[in-house]
Amino acid sequence: MAGGAEFLDFAEAREKAKSFLPRALFDYIDRGTEAENAIAALHRGFQGKRIVPHVLRPVASPDLSTRCLGRDHSCPFVIAPTALAGMVRYNGEVAMARAAQAAGLPFVVATQSSTSIEQISDGAPGSDLWFQLYVWNDRNETWKLLERAKSCGVETLVLTVDTPASPKKIHNRRNGFGVPLQPSATLALDLMAHPSWTLGVMGRYALGNGFPSYAHYPGDVAKAVTQSIRDPRFALDMVLDLDFLKELRRRWPHKLVIKGVMAVSDAVAMFEAGCDGVVVSAHGGRNMDSAALPMEVLPKIRDAIGPDKTLFADSGVRRGSDAAKLLAAGADSVFLGRAPLYGLAAEGSDGVVRIVDQFRDELRLFLAFAGAPTIPDLRKSEWIG
Repeated sequence: MAGGAEFLDFAEAREKAKSFLPRALFDYIDRGTEAENAIAALHRGFQGKRIVPHVLRPVASPDLSTRCLGRDHSCPFVIAPTALAGMVRYNGEVAMARAAQAAGLPFVVATQSSTSIEQISDGAPGSDLWFQLYVWNDRNETWKLLERAKSCGVETLVLTVDTPASPKKIHNRRNGFGVPLQPSATLALDLMAHPSWTLGVMGRYALGNGFPSYAHYPGDVAKAVTQSIRDPRFALDMVLDLDFLKELRRRWPHKLVIKGVMAVSDAVAMFEAGCDGVVVSAHGGRNMDSAALPMEVLPKIRDAIGPDKTLFADSGVRRGSDAAKLLAAGADSVFLGRAPLYGLAAEGSDGVVRIVDQFRDELRLFLAFAGAPTIPDLRKSEWIG
């Protein structure tokens, strides 16, 4: 693919992102944990799942609409929370929100983003912003953060619960990419080898308000994203329990989604505690290297909670056909994580819109070839693998 050519699918967007981003940053986004078995297993899982197509069906214009959290959506995708969009492109979180708005999708703002919910809301007025929550040790500060999200019109809160420890990412250590950032000759050469990113992203920050920081942390605590947060009040509380979930449910008056659920009993407990939706997720293969695949557990969770509860899914989705398989397994909608970041790196906000459009077209094509006029029809089809 020529350097200036538009990417045509996930693989080409990934290659353009790899060319644009420093290796340390690209690897942080692209790679997994430990031996990276989870990422390989996610890919194999999608490859091994095949449908028996039907013919002579009315599939000229498959209907991609879905219903999630009591609302109708034209397309079953959500832009997942990713903390480093502001490092991928200058003002990347705002660019992502604008792209999501253009594509008609919700965008989940991360607790550890480098642009605040207020700035994103101002920069992309009218967009459907959700907020992802990591809980701080200081509960009062956590509740203040929720009030900030609420005041910006956020009506869906996504609590991430699948990170009870810091995963082992050897490639980050090798590349010197961590918090705090470890300066090295390797890192310096990496930056020099990617001048478009170094000047176009970091250079613009340097000439503006300085290096990106953790925008949701109080001003006296917030550090550049390359530095550690040393105040123990703002360390992440990695071990939560159902009592906390019930308290959060009492405090948050809008939709509450729990992200990172894989066990059937956990999903049932989340709904019993009052949540409105669950994201069945292996964290993109970035946390536990031996976790089950969302596609393996989705049918069991769907059977346990019934047809009316909202289920999302993510992890390892590279094509619309991958999303189709999660939808067929029981998901109502699919979170997209790496794909929008690659689109953002490749072509900015336009690249995010482009990759979402490609996923949408691939999903529509899959339904047509499968002989499934609607997403529910996929679930009635015969599957092999």
